[in-house]
Amino acid sequence: MKEYLSNTYLCLIRGINVGGNNRVPMTELKTCLEEVGYQNVRTYIASGNVIFESDKSAQDLTNEIQQLLPKKFKLSSDLVKVLILTHDQLKDVVDQAPKSFGTEPNKYHSDAIFLIGVSADDAIKVFDPRVGVDEVWPGNGVIYSQRLSELRTKSRLSKIMISPLYKSMTIRNWNTTTKLLEIMKS
Repeated sequence: MKEYLSNTYLCLIRGINVGGNNRVPMTELKTCLEEVGYQNVRTYIASGNVIFESDKSAQDLTNEIQQLLPKKFKLSSDLVKVLILTHDQLKDVVDQAPKSFGTEPNKYHSDAIFLIGVSADDAIKVFDPRVGVDEVWPGNGVIYSQRLSELRTKSRLSKIMISPLYKSMTIRNWNTTTKLLEIMKS
C-alpha cells in the first residue's frame, strides 16, 4: 500500500476557464507552479485542479498561489480564489458524503461544493432546494448537492450565484472529485 506524504496537495482554483473568462492554460499553469518550486505537478481537466508536492504549509501555498496567478495570467482577481487540500482532507470529503451520494450518475447530477473561508453552517443557508429536484447536505468544508437529472432545469442550485457567499465556493462534480482523490493516491 502506498504511503501518503503530508506534503501532497490538491489546489482547487475557483473562477478560471469558466465561459471563456479568466483563461489559464493548464500546461502554462503547470509550468508556472514548477518554476516556483512545486514538485510532481499534475493538472486534471481545465477547471483549475492541480496536484503537487511542496514542503510549505497549506496556508503559505494558498497565499503564494493566490498572489502568483494574477501576476502570471490576465485574471479578474475578485473572482479567483484558491483552496488547498491535503489527501486526507479530500479523502474525508469523499468518505463523509451522504449515503449513496454520487452512486447513480444516470439519475442524479451530484456536486461537491468546496467552501473557501466560510463554514458549512453559513453556506447551507444560501441554498433553496426544490423538493423533489434538489437535495443539499452540509459537510466538513463542503456542501454536497444533488439534483434529479431529468428535472435539472427546475433546480434552484443556480440561485446561490446571487449570494455574496458564492465567491467563497468552488464546485466540482462528483466524478471529478473522486477522480482527483484517485490521482492523489497514485
